[in-house]
Amino acid sequence: MKTEILFGIHPVRETLRAGRREFGILYLARTRSGDRAETLAETAASHGASVRRVAPEKLRALTGSEFHQGVAAEVGPYPLVPVSELADRPDPFLLVIDSVVDPRNLGALIRTALCAGVDGVILPKDRAAAPTPVVSKASAGAMEHIRISLATNLARTLVDLKEMGLWIFGTAVDGARSVFKTEFTGPIAIVVGGEEKGIRPLVQRQCDHLITIPQKGPINSLNASAAGAVVMYEAFRQRTTPAVGCGPQKKMLSHND
Repeated sequence: MKTEILFGIHPVRETLRAGRREFGILYLARTRSGDRAETLAETAASHGASVRRVAPEKLRALTGSEFHQGVAAEVGPYPLVPVSELADRPDPFLLVIDSVVDPRNLGALIRTALCAGVDGVILPKDRAAAPTPVVSKASAGAMEHIRISLATNLARTLVDLKEMGLWIFGTAVDGARSVFKTEFTGPIAIVVGGEEKGIRPLVQRQCDHLITIPQKGPINSLNASAAGAVVMYEAFRQRTTPAVGCGPQKKMLSHND
């Protein structure tokens, strides 16, 4: 079985809690002690994993990072799911992330998505940050709980989602409507673009609506993770308290209407 090395307290702990990966070996630095380390060791052992105490230098070599917090784990590959599985539920709420290359931004978006009730995340297969151990660390382990799909052709995937009945909202500095005057109830996907150029033109063309975040000040845009957080939490607010959403609730039309 192909394996990888997760590192950091939160990713390792959340991997055990989520139970979605095979868990092989827990590595703890010999200098690591305390309740959290012992709880991790006990939990890993209860999952049938072996626990090894190693020198901090060994952990640096295993993880390739100085920020392992004295904890690492040998685990199975991340359990990707098909896009159709993400959309196969009543009123799905999806996040599509186009061309975000910084794993810290991706981790922050995934962490917010999990907290905001997003049902699944879709990433491009190529030329973008992937669900790696670094992203799991940046997400504080949230990546281990959320469902992620990789799309070979993101524009085609948006077409497929629309055929499944989802409405696609893309974030753009020059979007035609404010995020605070947009309805996000029903089956939706929110598309967030990359750090420099935003959503690619071919992907943007498949969005039903382009939305913008009103702002003041001399800086003309938020970064990808901050913009995504604003939009996801506005959607979360509307979807959890529809009676106080923006304006009257409207009938969702089909894409053929």
